[in-house]
Amino acid sequence: MSREAGTGSLEQQLRELVPGVLGAVIRRFHDFAAAEDAVQEALIAAVMKWPQEGIPENPRGWLIQVASRRMLDDLRSNIARRRREESAAQEAEKVAPAPEMDLLELYTMDPDDTLILLFMCCHSALTTSSAIALTLRAVGGLTTAEIARAFLVPEGTMAQRISRAKQSIKASGVPFRMPTEKEQGERLAAVLHVLYLIFNEGYTSSSGSRVHRVELSSEAIRLTRNVHGLLPENTEVAGLLALMLLTDARREARTNAEGELIPLTKQDRGLWNREEIREGIALLTRALAKGAVGMYQLQAAIAAVHDEAVRAEDTDWPQILALYELLRRMSDNPMVRLNHAVAVAMVHGAAQGLELLKTLDADTRIGGHYRLDAVRAHFLEMLGDRDGAITHYRRAAERTTSTPEQNYLIAQAARLSEVN
Repeated sequence: MSREAGTGSLEQQLRELVPGVLGAVIRRFHDFAAAEDAVQEALIAAVMKWPQEGIPENPRGWLIQVASRRMLDDLRSNIARRRREESAAQEAEKVAPAPEMDLLELYTMDPDDTLILLFMCCHSALTTSSAIALTLRAVGGLTTAEIARAFLVPEGTMAQRISRAKQSIKASGVPFRMPTEKEQGERLAAVLHVLYLIFNEGYTSSSGSRVHRVELSSEAIRLTRNVHGLLPENTEVAGLLALMLLTDARREARTNAEGELIPLTKQDRGLWNREEIREGIALLTRALAKGAVGMYQLQAAIAAVHDEAVRAEDTDWPQILALYELLRRMSDNPMVRLNHAVAVAMVHGAAQGLELLKTLDADTRIGGHYRLDAVRAHFLEMLGDRDGAITHYRRAAERTTSTPEQNYLIAQAARLSEVN
């Protein structure tokens, strides 16, 4: 065993291992919910043992073996309880790993169980919303509360949705394998939406003390690269990967040494990752040349306009507004409409932007969201209404569950209060 088991990196390492471990256990035992419980117990064992004993040479195989033992124990318990020795013995023989199975064999049974798990969670037996929620939980590692915020629904509603999704997967009997070409086409929209939400939660964490959860955004990029490798001619897959890279390129400049949030207009653009920008623009250029334009390509194009501006004041806002006009016609997403209002304000003035916000106040999906208050505060500040801006900056700070964003919004209100 390796002795490199620092507590600072252990949580991140386990998070990265979970999807592949869960996928391997599901593939062997064919029970999503039971496999998830077994993997959770394996993680608890790892947290207890690895800091003292060291990280195993093959941590993925170790977790799979511990989880598999839990599954086998449960299976044997069921056999005894049901008193169906003969049929149950046949079932145990079918699913049980060989007693002396080498850990390396467990590790190499599939090069990427995570990708298979991703497509399995987006099976046609589930509604799109349930598939996305389940995948965020199983593959992305998000909590139920985080997923609920991403969907703008109550946490209890999301918990029920995820539970029903697990039951549907079990009842469907879906095999744990890479889907056929036809199945890929049927599930792709949900897969891309999942990856988009995982990346967003990693790039701008909806709660906690960190702006970024790099383990999530990095995993989303990795998985999207894998999907792009599987479907290299699909323009929306390429568009999503481009969007992630063009957005992630700005990550290092979004916070200062103290972890405080820095808005786009004040970032040191010399810190932006030019390699990611070049790769993202190349992907986008090739995708746009193929003719079909979708939502992810449009969002990537908006990100590219920002990234290509040498200074904030050089940003081509009329072009961004034109792209948001197209995007708004494709989507009823309230966040798209909110960003469209920002572009309108930058091109035609804050007063017009404020008028557009009135249409969002009645939308229950965003009406009480902190970003609506934050944008309104910014528009009011642009118009010279300091008192109104202070009120909405403070209201936004009260509503966000992200500590860095809360601190930033409070600081904006304090800055205007000092001016008064």
